[in-house]
Parts: sequence; C-alpha cells; structure tokens
Amino acid sequence: MSASSTGAQLLLGLDVGTTSCKAAVVTPDGREIAHGRVRTPWRTVSTGAEIDPRALLESALAAAREALAAVPEGRVAAVGVASIAETGVLLDTHGEPVAPSIAWHDSRGEDEVAELVAELGRERFGERTGLAARPLCSLVKYRWLRANHDGAERGTRWLSVSEWLVHALGGDQVAELSLASRTGWLDIHSRGWWDEALAWSQAPPGLLPDPAPAGAPAGAVRDALPEARGALLAVGGHDHLSAAVGAGATGEGDVLDSWGTAEAFIRAVAPVTPERVRAAVADGINVGWHAVEGRQCLLGAMRSGAALERMLALLGVTPEQRPALEHAALQAPAGANGMELHGLDDDRNDLSGIGQHASPGLAWRAALESTARGAKDILDRMDRVAGPRRRLVMAGGWADGEAARAIKEAHLGPIEQTDAVYMGARGAAMTAGRAAGVAGAL
Repeated sequence: MSASSTGAQLLLGLDVGTTSCKAAVVTPDGREIAHGRVRTPWRTVSTGAEIDPRALLESALAAAREALAAVPEGRVAAVGVASIAETGVLLDTHGEPVAPSIAWHDSRGEDEVAELVAELGRERFGERTGLAARPLCSLVKYRWLRANHDGAERGTRWLSVSEWLVHALGGDQVAELSLASRTGWLDIHSRGWWDEALAWSQAPPGLLPDPAPAGAPAGAVRDALPEARGALLAVGGHDHLSAAVGAGATGEGDVLDSWGTAEAFIRAVAPVTPERVRAAVADGINVGWHAVEGRQCLLGAMRSGAALERMLALLGVTPEQRPALEHAALQAPAGANGMELHGLDDDRNDLSGIGQHASPGLAWRAALESTARGAKDILDRMDRVAGPRRRLVMAGGWADGEAARAIKEAHLGPIEQTDAVYMGARGAAMTAGRAAGVAGAL
C-alpha cells in the first residue's frame, strides 16, 4: 500500500554510501519496518572513480521507492538523507550539475595538496579544519576541477552528496556541519567558512550555503518522490556519524566502529580546543562536528573492509560461503601462526608469514587479526586526545561474522552490537523525524 496514504506517520531515511544507496522506513520510535538498496553507480577511472550526480539521484530514488513499496498504510512525515563525505556536486546558477562528482577515495589532487600546504601550512590547516591536507578534502577536489574540467568554471554552488539529494528532492540548498567539517573549507572552531581556504581554492562568492546543524528543516519533498510528497526534508549528515545516531552511540565517550568498505571509528566528544585539534590531526585523528548538535567527533578510519573483500576474492570465497570461512578462522590459532595482512589503508595489500600449514581459515584469521590490531591502534590514538572511551558499539556488514566479532573483542574489550539494519538510514530518518516533531531521541 502506498506510504502516502492516510494513517500512521512514518519516517524515511536514505544513506548514500560508497557501495550502495540504502533506504529505511522507520516508525517514530525508531523501529525499521522496510528497506531498499541499490548499488551506487560509480564510473571507474584511472585515479579511482567518479559519478554523474543525476545517476546518483536516480539510485537513491530507486532505493527509496523499493522501501516505500513494502510499507503498510501510512504517511511519510519526514525524509532524512545521510551520505558519504568529501564527494560533492558542483552546480550552475540554474541548479544543474556542471561536472562529475569525484569519489572521496579518488587520488587526483596531489599537486593541489602540495600547493595547499605551501600556501596555508600543514599544521595551520590541520588546526583550523581538523583535517589532514590530502586529496580527500573537498576543496582539493574543487580546485582540481577548476583547473582540469571544462565547464567547472560555471559552477557557482558546491553541495555535499546528501545536501544535493535534499535539494533535488525539492528542498533548500543547505550546508550541514558534519559534512562541512570534511570539506577543508570550514573553520571548525568558529563553525563558519574559512576565507583563506575559500580564496586558495579559487571559490567564487557564495559557493557554499551557510553552515547549519544536522536536522535543520530544509523544505519539503516535491514531485521527485511523489510517495513522500510534502514530507519535511533534512540533511542527516556524514554517513558514519548518522550511523552513530542510528546505533545510539552519541554520548560523551561513546565510540561506533562502523565496519563497511571503509572502517570508521566515530567518538562523540565535547568541543576540542585548537591545541588538541592540532595534536589529534598530527596523530592521524580527524576532528569535526557531529551529526548531533553541540557535539564534535573524533574520526579515525582505515580501508579494512576493502582489504577483506580482496582477501575473500583471493581465497575464492563468495559472500554465501563466508560463514564457513568464519568458523574455520575461529578454529585457527590466535595470532594466525605469524601470518599478517598489511596495507589496511591502501589500495593494495600484502600477505606475509605464509608457512607450511597455511589454509584459507588461517589466512582469514590473519586478515581479521590484522584489522583488529589496526582498530586498537586507532582507538588508542583517540584515547590520547580525549581519555579512555566509555563504550564501544560495532556494526556494519563485516561485523556480522562470528570470527570477526570474537577477534575484535579479544583485542578491544567488550563490544556492544546494535539491532539497526541500516544504521545510517535509521539515523537520518530519526534526525528528520525530530525536526518534524514526530520522533524522540533514540
């Protein structure tokens, strides 16, 4: 039955991730009742990947329609959208995209980073933005487009992915703080745009909307999604931070281990001083605003999920066969007889220490042990910034394995599991629901 029918109020959350666009229909008390999922249609290029923003919109809409088609009678009161960060959509004065959107992990922009460091200073950039100077940052991608993509000079507005989707659904153009914190343009201490960073990137006046917290009302759904027409729209924020909201891991000292293609560790903290921000960035930990008003977050990440995908492919194991491999890994000795997987934050990985008793189960144990050690290193660095954590919640596709959970817990201590199916979508839905006045805190 159509979700636009009269009846119970429902919330729709979208989470546009690296691998897929996910949708969840959620009741005001946070219960997920329907889901949709469509693969994110990246186009592979020599430096990584890019995407047509219109194709991204269509995939998100398809996921939303799949979820809405499965719900009982009800009315969608609010739609929240969370997404990957760094990737952006460059629009002209008519609101039309003028360039492809560059994937967050794409490597183009190394020359621009060197210029950024020379002109603004590495430590100064880190202290002001909470980020390391890397091609990851949106302002580097934007300057690269200005120099290399015909038509980019016509761009007058930059929106992050979920901000673009909210606008394409009929809402206002807004800049949400947790996503703004990933651009390299935001002064995280003043919560305003940093003029020197804008000037360095050659941004025209008005390139970015005024920053606002996650959940700020941003208009209403129009004709792009008739099933939810009239629903309040809100940006739910950076997908990993929205996942922390969906998992209920947003209290002071809470950490979410969001284990997908990229494994992100998100720790909720009170606002951090400039001196501590500088030290955190130097230690490989990013600082920015959370998807919860008034809180900042520490964020550390590695591409362990991508490394595990490559390991499965090497072993010739399909996703359906993974449970048997997990069981075999549990039977293998702790420490994997010295076998290790290296390069967890790289595009290539090395497997070392392969002895005469090697087996698929032992190799998988080695991969999981390596990811657990990498996780402990990130959490230890966070503790150096903010003191001991209070609790650790783990979720995501890779957290489903029995060996993955057991080995992580052996290295990290007690871990809570969340019952959320699509955490980021759930968090976005609840954030929008609170903005509409129909949902309470999780």
